[in-house]
Amino acid sequence: MSTAAEQERSRKFEQQRDRIRAAHLKPADARPESSARGLHHTALVSSDVERTIRFYQDVLEFPLTELIENRDYPGSSHFFFDIGNSNLLAFFDFPGLDVGPYREVLGGLHHIAISVEPQKWEHLRRKLTDAGVELIEHSEVSLYFRDPDGARIELIADPLGEMYGSHVL
Repeated sequence: MSTAAEQERSRKFEQQRDRIRAAHLKPADARPESSARGLHHTALVSSDVERTIRFYQDVLEFPLTELIENRDYPGSSHFFFDIGNSNLLAFFDFPGLDVGPYREVLGGLHHIAISVEPQKWEHLRRKLTDAGVELIEHSEVSLYFRDPDGARIELIADPLGEMYGSHVL
């Protein structure tokens, strides 16, 4: 149960969202086509290349597609996983740099949501549990967990372009 202060804060921010929607959200049939073709890749930082590969390829079943040298930092690796629909999840390692532990900061990553088929979602939930990964389940379609370096990942059983039964695209 929420407090009166929480209810007031929620009401205030809903009014703000209503104002922003009215000012900026166009109906689907009035929206221009995006200038982008899609997300080529999202790149995260890995503290241990092999541990990251074992987690994403062996537990989550995202095939490793390439492992090359990072062109911007000699000796560093840049590696990629297939997350479906011609999208890639990429990583860099930065040997010799003290990158510190994962932190959520303004302008940083909150989480990455990856859509999987409902049957695959159930299968991956079992694999994550068997691997000892702590999970938080939300709305019976989302699993939240942290990768070996602490980045928050969501597996969502909703189709691309939908969230909790609502079309967002």
